[in-house]
Order: sequence, then structure tokens, then C-alpha cells
Amino acid sequence: MACVSTRLLGRIGGVVIALCFGAATAAFAFEGVEFSVSGAPKGLEKELRAASILLASQKTGAVNAQDLFADARAEYAGLLNALYARGYYSGVIHVYVDGAEAANIAPLDAPGRISKITVVIDPGQLFTFSKAKLAPLAPRTELPPGFAVGKTAESGVILEAVGAGVDGWRKRGHALANTLSQDLAADHATAKLSADIVLNPGPKLRFGRLVIKGQDRMRETRIRAIAGLPEGEVFDPDVLDRATARLRRTGVFKSVTLTEDAAVTRPDLLGITATVIEEKRRRYSFGAEVASFDGLRLNGSWLHRNLFGGAERLTISGEILNIGVQSGGVDYGLGVTLDRPATFSPDTTLSFGAGIKRLDEADFQADLFMISTKLTRVFSKELSATVGFDYEYSQITDPSGPQTYRALSLPLGAVWDRRDSKTDAKKGFYLEAEAKPFIGFGITDSGTRLKFDARGYKAFGGEKRFVLAARVQGGVVLGAGLAGTPRDYLFYSGGGGTVRGQPYQSLGVNVLTDSSNVVYQTGGTQFVAASVEARVRVGDNLGLVGFLDMGSVGVAGLSGADDWHAGAGVGIRYATVVGPIRLDLALPVGGSTGDGLQVYVGLGQAF
Repeated sequence: MACVSTRLLGRIGGVVIALCFGAATAAFAFEGVEFSVSGAPKGLEKELRAASILLASQKTGAVNAQDLFADARAEYAGLLNALYARGYYSGVIHVYVDGAEAANIAPLDAPGRISKITVVIDPGQLFTFSKAKLAPLAPRTELPPGFAVGKTAESGVILEAVGAGVDGWRKRGHALANTLSQDLAADHATAKLSADIVLNPGPKLRFGRLVIKGQDRMRETRIRAIAGLPEGEVFDPDVLDRATARLRRTGVFKSVTLTEDAAVTRPDLLGITATVIEEKRRRYSFGAEVASFDGLRLNGSWLHRNLFGGAERLTISGEILNIGVQSGGVDYGLGVTLDRPATFSPDTTLSFGAGIKRLDEADFQADLFMISTKLTRVFSKELSATVGFDYEYSQITDPSGPQTYRALSLPLGAVWDRRDSKTDAKKGFYLEAEAKPFIGFGITDSGTRLKFDARGYKAFGGEKRFVLAARVQGGVVLGAGLAGTPRDYLFYSGGGGTVRGQPYQSLGVNVLTDSSNVVYQTGGTQFVAASVEARVRVGDNLGLVGFLDMGSVGVAGLSGADDWHAGAGVGIRYATVVGPIRLDLALPVGGSTGDGLQVYVGLGQAF
């Protein structure tokens, strides 16, 4: 009996010890951060919360006392900067660690356990400028409108004004312009801030010699040619930025940095050092896109950078389209291109290309061969233009029998891209246009093919969660008859690139007749399509889309030959580091070419 009692007491004792240990642990568990702001506008409180180091740590689940104490001591500076940024210079900030002010706790006396941290902020009065002076200024320097007497004295506006003043001098050749002195005085009685800043323009300088470091396989002479830095000309930061962009655009370098010398080389030269790190010589890429009616599309490429040591790019690419398509058969193609940057000018790239294709469409089969040469000129990071010279050969088989088309063409194109992102744009626009005059041989007519693609984006709401996107595209063949135009020059509508919800290339024209006088379908010589999307972000990575697409195909100069169709649907977007993964579900809502649900899966927005 005694033995039983001993065991029972042992068990009870173990339970009591465990309960006591659990109670002690709970007593010292971190309860969280209490954050309060008194008398502040809603927008200011939101910005203070966003600037809080402690709130950010709490979101990550941090509970270590040493880390929390370090964050508490750093909290003052972060919140003070946020108050200054909004024009509050008399704020009072308290950070209590279990009731004690964090700033008054010596680092060596850091607590071993922390139960609660309380942050209390009184932003104080909003300050305005009593004086806003920045001098001397270079001609035509524009200061931010907020840097003026009577305006809110935000610290960010002061920094922006100083940056604009320095940049104004640098754009006039004064590369070493800086701040000579600054007198900032806050009058807490009147809530006024006086800002008196003096700039030092420094001497007017010219570009000195370009020193190159870090290159391995790349020839130094070619780096100089691509950078195009005009040694001996007046310094201009925009010219320096363009030189950096040219080197990065080659794709040869993993990193490119152009640094100005700290000292002037007599008499007035400022040396520039280009530090580069080369990329791997070869790169492979693969892609895939699938649609229920269009089938599966696969593409891949092999890139050899810096082929001859002068930033030449050799690209071999291939694609297989319409795998499992419900109308027509599988298309495939293979191409090779060689690009040489800085040909004739630093901003001009010379390209040579050749390619073959096999098309198995619903209304024709074709074997195509093409060789081309092209010059591409980049005018800015947003605007570029191309001019080329192509020879195209195509062997076509359609209901009228086999036909051979041959043409020499001179394609002229331009792209103006003002989007904020190429894969998930929220603002800006994209314009692309091409004019392609061609001379035909044999049965091929001569004429001109014109096409365009215009897209626009507009974001709404405080966090830009709603985006309205629109697209209009079209084309026309002028001067050539329908039968005398190469089949791959003609236009179709339907599928993921034009009208979702309608089968791939399902809309053409029924004008030509075969040997039995039976009408058969071909592409048209004129085409227009329009799309509109409403995109809503509902989470950090998730988005919803509603869309409507319409398309029309016809024959130029032939009345009554136009036809149209439309599709509409919804989609889901999941954001990734390389762009959103796209899933669209669409149905036909107009025309007679489609019937049933169409599914589209790909990477990036539809446009």
C-alpha cells in the first residue's frame, strides 16, 4: 500500500512541476507590440506603422528577447525619419519595454525576457516652410513645387530640391557639383522650418579617358565602341547613363558599373572607370503555353554570348505549335540569328537571320524559307526602330492546288514602350507599327503590308489594386490582290493572341474558289481586333481578371466581305518573380465560329 502511495505521489508531483513550469513560461511569453498614435491623420498613422521595425518583426514571429530589445532601440530613428518625411519636427516617441523606456536601458543591461513592448507617438504640430532657399541654380533648373514658403516642410522635399539643384549643374557639365552648406532651423513655437542651402557647382568638365576593368573574353576596343563614351566632350550624366545602358543591353555582362573619378585630370578632364563582370557564354531557355482549342505551344532557344569577343550573339531558336489543335495540324519552325551591337553607331545593332517553317493550318499547308538582314536603332530606353531586307519563299497547298510565292521586302518598324512592366503592366502604353513594302515574283503580287499593335494601362485605387487594360491591333495589305498575296501575309482572328473564346484562326474570309468553283476560306487582307481587361489584385500574389475580345477580318476594297466574332471570360493570375501565371476561361459571345468553353494557360498577362 505504501508503495502504491509513493508512486501516486510521484505522479502527482510530476504533474505539479510541469504545471508550475508551464505557468512560469506563460508568464514570460512575449505578448506582442502595442502601437498607438495620438491626434494623427489616418495617412500618417499608416506610414508610421509601415516604418515601424517592431511591427515588421512581429509579423515575422520574432520572440527572442535580445532581438526585440535591439529592434526597440532602433525604433526611434525609423519613426523619427517617418515623421520628418511628413513635416512633423516636434514629435515625441516613447518605446516601453515592459514599462521601461528602451532608450534608458543600457545595452549591457538588456532584459533576458520581454513580455510586452508599447510604442506611443505624439506627432506634434505640422511644420511649414518659413524660408525655402537653394542657390545658386543652373539655368532652367526646376525645383519641386513643394519647396516653397508656406508649403509643408517635408524632409523628402528638401532632399528632392537639393538633388534637382545638383542635377541641374551636372547636366551643364559641372560633374562635381555638391552641397557647400545647409542651414536648417525649426521654430517649434511657430511650427516653421527655415531652409537655406548653398550649392557649389564646381568647375565645368569634359569626359576623360574610359578605363575598363573586369573583362575576360570581351575585347577592350569593342567595349569602348559599344559604350560610345565621347572622350573630350562636355560631361553629361545622361550620356553616361546611355553608355551604361548600351553595355548592359548586349547581354554579355552580369554587372556593369561606370564610376566617375574623384579628382580632375588637368586641365578639365574627368576620367570614367567601367567595371564589368561577364555572364556565362551560353544560355538555354524554354517556354510553354496551352489552350484547349489552340493546343500546346512549345519553344526553346540556345544563346551563345560574345561569339567572337565583340559581344556578338548567336541564337538558335525553335518552336512547335498547335500540338493537339482541334483544327489543322502541328506547325513547327527553326531559326538562327547573329546580332552584332555597335555597328555604324553605338546604338545600332546589325542582325542576320535565316529560318524555315512548316505550317499545317485548317485551310492550307505551307513550307516557308526566309533570309534577312536588319538594322535596329535604339533611340532611348523607350523608343527603337528597325529597317530590314528580306527574301521569303513559300510553297503553299490549298484547295486551289499547289502554289509558289516569292517576295523581296523592306520591313520598316518602330516600338514605343512606356509600360512600367513588360509582363504585368499597371500604367503606361505600348505602340508597335510596321510597314512592309514587298515586290513579288511569279504569281506573287507587289504591295505593302501594314500592321499595328496599341496597348494602354491605367491603375486605380490607393494601392493600385485595380487595373484597366485595353488593346487594339490591326493590319491591311494594300496594292496586292487576295490570291496574289502570300498566305502567311494574310490575317486571321481567333485564339489567345486575338479573340479568346473563339477557336484558333477560326475567322477568315470566304472569297476565293477552287477548280470546282467551290468557295474556300483564306485569311483576309484587312483585320482589326480589340480587347479590354479589368484586373483586380485580391491578395499579395492572387489576381482576378474579366475580359472581352472582339475581332473582324475582311478583304480590302471588297464590300460585304467583312465578318466578326467576339469572346468573353474570366481569369486568375498568380504572381511570380518572372511574371504572373495566367489561367483564362472564355466563351464565344458573338459570331458563328465558336462553340463551347476555351481554356488558356501561360506566363505573363495576355497583353
